[in-house]
Amino acid sequence: MALAIFAGSFDPPTYGHLNIIERARKMFEKIDVVIAVNPGKKCLFSDDERLEALKTLVSQWDNVSVHLWNGLIVDYASSRGAKVMLRGIRNVTDFSYEFDLSLMNRTLNNSIETLFIPTEQKYVLLKSSSIKELASFGADVSGMVPPLIAKMLSDKFQKTR
Repeated sequence: MALAIFAGSFDPPTYGHLNIIERARKMFEKIDVVIAVNPGKKCLFSDDERLEALKTLVSQWDNVSVHLWNGLIVDYASSRGAKVMLRGIRNVTDFSYEFDLSLMNRTLNNSIETLFIPTEQKYVLLKSSSIKELASFGADVSGMVPPLIAKMLSDKFQKTR
């Protein structure tokens, strides 16, 4: 399979996200990591901050690229000729949400399939919103996110304290 899309808000990117990307890059010739720009969603990091951080984090993998997209992800996939969208699953709650989303995407474009990749057990508890909350209280999140992201979180919350 040539190209797969892995989309999300990545606010912030976690070791769980990177694990999915690393595993997927071995199954597909190319992975487009797509940062979904959603003006209705309040993100801690700007679109450009997330873009630059992810580009740095995946720079070691020559078949992974990072993009911003401000429309439907299924439209991005279609514009790139991708036939597969990847979704990481941590638990039953994630599966339920992602399953519904996959059905909606299939309604929008039935030529694009969604593949679910279960997270490795050590990443099950990694949730971006929880990591941001912990970091806002000054907790050590270095086991949950790469050093670059831990520093970005620390810098961001030091400005707000």
